This record gives sequence, C-alpha cells and structure tokens, in this order.
Amino acid sequence: MRQPEYLQVGAVRTRHIIQGEGPPVVLLHGIGRSLDDWTATLPALSNGYRVHALDMIGFGLTDKPDVEYSLAGLARFVRHYLQAVGEPRPVILIGNSLGGAVAQQFAVMYPDHSRRLVLVNSAGFGRDVTLALRLLAVPGVGERLMAPSPRASARAVESLFHDPRFATPERRAHAHLLATQPNRATSFLRVARVLGGWRGVHPAWRDTLTRTLAGQRLPTLIVWGAQDRILSARHLQHARAVYPHAQTHLFAQTGHLPQIERAEAFNALTLRFLGDAT
Repeated sequence: MRQPEYLQVGAVRTRHIIQGEGPPVVLLHGIGRSLDDWTATLPALSNGYRVHALDMIGFGLTDKPDVEYSLAGLARFVRHYLQAVGEPRPVILIGNSLGGAVAQQFAVMYPDHSRRLVLVNSAGFGRDVTLALRLLAVPGVGERLMAPSPRASARAVESLFHDPRFATPERRAHAHLLATQPNRATSFLRVARVLGGWRGVHPAWRDTLTRTLAGQRLPTLIVWGAQDRILSARHLQHARAVYPHAQTHLFAQTGHLPQIERAEAFNALTLRFLGDAT
C-alpha cells in the first residue's frame, strides 16, 4: 500500500491515499479513527478500482478546524475532497461505523455522484451504542473521557475486535497518536453529540436518512460483525427492514472492524458485489 500524502481541500490539510485505476471507490472510517482501518482493503480493491482513502475533516491526521460538525458537513467535505482530486465520476462509497452514515448521507445529498454503497457495521440503523459513546454526550464527563492516555487508547482498540490478537501494539500506538492530535476532542465530541446522547443514537436523523435513501434503491451491501461491542449486530435486522433491496452478510466471531478481522472474506465479498456493477 502507498504511504499517505497530504492535500489541501479548501483550507483543510487532508491526509489521504489514492491507489489503482478503474471506477472510483471512496473508503470512509469511523468516529475517532483514520484511513489506516482500510490498510487490508485498499490493496485488494486497487487491482480494479481507483481507490481513495482519507482521514475526514476533524479526524485522523487531517486538520480539525473550529467548525460546526454534522453528518451533512462530513458528507460535504467528502464531496469537496473528490473535487480537489479531480474525480468527476459517480463513486462507490464504502463506510465503516460513522463512515457508513456519512456514505448514506453523501448518497442522499449527491445522488448523481453515488454509484453503490458498502456499509460496514454502519451507524444509522439502531439506537443502542456502547456505553463509552453515550457517556461522551454528558457535559463534563465527555471532556474528561477524551483526555488522552496510552491505557485509554489501548482499551478503545481492544473494544473494536472480537479476537484480541488484532489489538496489536502498533494499532494501540496509532490510536494514541490520534488521541493526542490538537483539537481532536472538540471535533470528536461535536460529531458524537450531534448523532447521539445519553440514551443512545438519536432516532430523528436515522429515520430521515434511511427513509430518504431507501427511495433511491441504490445498490447496497451491508455487512456486520456478530460480536460488535460498539454497534450491536441487532442493527443488521433493522438495516434489512429499511433497505430490503440490499445484500447483507453477518460475519461470525467478528467485532466492529470486519475489514480487518475478516479481511480476506470481506474483500472477496465486496469485490463480488462490486463486480455485479460491471
């Protein structure tokens, strides 16, 4: 895989990778995460696709300006990114967790620029979410929880996987690097509090988003890890109900990042789904 580079998207210094040639694919990470969650995906897809992986505004090693963060704002940033790299074609969007919600929002806002969706343990399909994210909505408590420490970063990484062997020292160190970035807590908390509260993920934006997108009947693949501790696999049942046209798959013995924990199977499943479009 290529090394990440930096690109100006407007005034935002943006970390990204572009690899491969073919129809364009955009990889979108989860809250507090980075493009590094796609290191096993990008090489597999780049054999037949032009793959873009980016740290979204406010996350990873991309700038974290003092702006009003929202789901629409994140989707708008993805659109601005594609304009900055000169990609005019409709894109395939692959999003994990928050990135799945951003992918859906992008498809609603820019239907002419959206070709297919792959939603990986995606936000937007249920209310229940891990206690740690609900606590972030509590004023004062959230700010204290965002204080960076190696121990907190290690616990966060461990929560993402069913198999603890994937919570490697390298992943823990990278998570701590992200946690120590300037203004990281502000952007993280603003996004988290727009999307959810103490009781869980807010229903209003979820219902509006899925109802609107369902009418577009965009070809969609939805996958989940059966042992996800962040967003329960129960959400997949609701996803099947709101997007009855979608293909779905549940990975056994898998946590919140099946693209890492079940990389080979995830890549094969995704490539088969994308191949149906050609």
